[in-house]
Amino acid sequence: MTATFQHVVTIIGGGAAGMTVASLLRKARPDLDIALIEPSDHHFYQPAWTLVGGGAYDVAKTRRPMKDFIPPGVHWIQQRVAAIDPEQRVVTLEDGRTVHYGWLVVAAGIQINWGQIEGLVESLGANGVTSNYRFDLAPYTWKCAQALRNGQRALFTQPQMPIKCAGAPQKAMYLTADHLRKQGIQADIRFAPPGPSMFGIPFYAKALDEVVADYGITPMFGHELIKVDGAAQKATFRIQDAQGAREVEESFDMLHVVPPQSAPDFLRDGPLVDGAGWVEVDRETLQHTRYPHIFALGDCSNTPNSKTAAAVRGQAPIAAHNILAAVEDRTDRMHYDGYASCPLTTSHERVMLAEFGYDGKIMPSFPADPRKPRRFYWWIKQTFLPWLYWRMLTGKLGPDWHRTRSFPEAPPAAIRP
Repeated sequence: MTATFQHVVTIIGGGAAGMTVASLLRKARPDLDIALIEPSDHHFYQPAWTLVGGGAYDVAKTRRPMKDFIPPGVHWIQQRVAAIDPEQRVVTLEDGRTVHYGWLVVAAGIQINWGQIEGLVESLGANGVTSNYRFDLAPYTWKCAQALRNGQRALFTQPQMPIKCAGAPQKAMYLTADHLRKQGIQADIRFAPPGPSMFGIPFYAKALDEVVADYGITPMFGHELIKVDGAAQKATFRIQDAQGAREVEESFDMLHVVPPQSAPDFLRDGPLVDGAGWVEVDRETLQHTRYPHIFALGDCSNTPNSKTAAAVRGQAPIAAHNILAAVEDRTDRMHYDGYASCPLTTSHERVMLAEFGYDGKIMPSFPADPRKPRRFYWWIKQTFLPWLYWRMLTGKLGPDWHRTRSFPEAPPAAIRP
């Protein structure tokens, strides 16, 4: 097979992870031969789509041209990847061309599997069926929230983990509940996750239980959405409890759906993944456990932490350093501590800034108890983080203040959204 491209470092994916690593490598080694494989014309700041769905952010500000962020001197291959051969160090593109690499960085992001829920694709964007996981639908979420009236029902779903930003399903719900409260509207709001709790880390889950109770939201634990009939405004869930497995149907006036997610198909069907379909890496060095010339970071990797932009912020400098060490045949390595963050918008004025690392370690950036929603954190979410994100793509990371801290087991008294 004749290679049409050949580069020392090839990066798959121009999202937050791939673009940031490309910029960091270019800054550290301006002479390094780097290729970036990314098919998209635009880059999206997806964390703000939750704010768009709550009427608190302009969706147009979440999209910028991809070409504006490609580092000077980096070769942009605007194609999709079809397959990876780690033995031959070859990436095959969808158009049949190939890329030979010396070192490969897999930052292909996550795949949104809309079609895994029967009837969802046909239902989205009408009859109150929406999702903040799509650029064009996030504004419709806000329209649906504004259309709710007394006695109507709003369902918010969550699929099996892992997903991009585990708190996003709840953020949409809390912003809707806050809007209704301020309008004096009493609707029937229900949250339907397949798991047994509000959040995967008990430290934060207990505090979120209080937020849910304050709004009068009904949790429907153990419910997995499997079918949507938009025209009839019916949602079908699979549940498993003491009565066994069965299906139940729920009516709705608004349905916010978070679809099932996975690594992209070209990865799941290839040799780089673990048994669950995610790229297999050492969780600290981000180097592949079986193919030392490959590194992976971001949503497609199997690091056991939340898939968020904050996680990418923590991983990117580790990956860039370790890639350069490998290229230059050095033995020094940096280690990732699993840091991730989930700014939970509990209302239009306050955010619970959940920050954590591997094994559930609580790692906030500030000494105050992170379980208490604060106005300052809303400013961070709405104003500071978007600014920081666009800078991150250019390799300007800024300081990092998170650290492991201890707090009382019980949440602060009288937590309110």
